[in-house]
Amino acid sequence: MKRSEAREQAFVIVFEKEFNSESTVDEIAAAAKEAELFETDKFAKRLSEAVFADIEALDKIIVENLRAGWRISRISKVALAILRMAICEMTQFDDVPVSVSINEAVELAKKYAPETDARFVNGLLSSVAKKLKAQAEENA
Repeated sequence: MKRSEAREQAFVIVFEKEFNSESTVDEIAAAAKEAELFETDKFAKRLSEAVFADIEALDKIIVENLRAGWRISRISKVALAILRMAICEMTQFDDVPVSVSINEAVELAKKYAPETDARFVNGLLSSVAKKLKAQAEENA
């Protein structure tokens, strides 16, 4: 399975968890398999579990990169799930280049959200990438 397909599976799991907060990643994955939607890929499971293991920190990064006057509650559920996944990859998955995380997130947003969300996702993730690069240079 291609990583882009695995990311799409992870997106479904992360998005679904927004509406079924009591369910675990495994329960959502089992429901997807039972409904014959997909059998969860290892990368998809790893990514979706990582998102929920560190969701507060991911949301903090999102809030820190919002324009003045914006609140996280203003972000669509689709865009929020995509942002959480991409930032998780950017900060925790050393085997995934930041540019790939951003590109894949934008592609997911184009597929599942209005065009304005795709531009928003791209802009916010670009801001996060710049800050991560500056932190890396500072620590080097």
